[in-house]
Amino acid sequence: MGINGLQGKRVVIAGSRKTDEMGLIIEKQGGVPIIRSLQGLTMFEEEQLEKPLRSFAELGSDWVILTTGLGSDSLVAAAEKLGLGQDVLARLSEAKIATRGYKTSAFLKRNGLKAVVSDDDGTMQGLIENLSDYDFSGQRVWIQLHGEPAPELVSFLESKGASQVESVLPYRHVPPSEDTLATLMEELAEGSVDTVCFTTAVQVHYLFRHAVEAGRMEQLLACFEQQVVAAAVGKVTAEALKEYGVKRMVVPEIERMGALIIEIARYFERE
Repeated sequence: MGINGLQGKRVVIAGSRKTDEMGLIIEKQGGVPIIRSLQGLTMFEEEQLEKPLRSFAELGSDWVILTTGLGSDSLVAAAEKLGLGQDVLARLSEAKIATRGYKTSAFLKRNGLKAVVSDDDGTMQGLIENLSDYDFSGQRVWIQLHGEPAPELVSFLESKGASQVESVLPYRHVPPSEDTLATLMEELAEGSVDTVCFTTAVQVHYLFRHAVEAGRMEQLLACFEQQVVAAAVGKVTAEALKEYGVKRMVVPEIERMGALIIEIARYFERE
């Protein structure tokens, strides 16, 4: 691949982290980076964790489902601040643990814990499929989430007979500005950008929810079908795009931002 695989291409970065680094990689490939952060802010809700952590430290749970490495680390850090760190880790060691994604598996390794179920592809659907062989009748389940609820996972557990399902969200997503969403929507409609790099599933959700509310869902799907390439950093983000009906997308084998940009450049070189 040449060093100008993105020559003249206008590449939207939808993330809020490492945008300077991504921009440099795009420029080195001859492209024009455009920052349109759809991530919003991620607020750490430490004060919301005291009650569930104290309850977990005292009572534990039959099952614990950990969905993100950052969220798992944050729970333990918050527990330590409350003087509950060792109690929470002890309860985790007593429970059956299910994890989603490689970062969550790394959290377990750092803390000397082991998972009964591990879903390394990182998707919620993959996690549910891996849990489907287990009996949750009368079981208490404690779920660590990140940013957004997971009603499909809760419904699945309840349908399998779980007696109690508690979701804990250490972080909460704050939506991006309406101006940013509207600006990107116009750029997509005009065809004035060539690709959009989505680095988390939540960015996908915010854009498509905006399109639905504005009555422009069909237009947005047509944009991604015809003139704009959707690019997803990994399987979870790609899954979110598929849920909304996006069929044409670029996804790197290695789930890293740099690899995503290189894969986009390869895509345009093949055109």
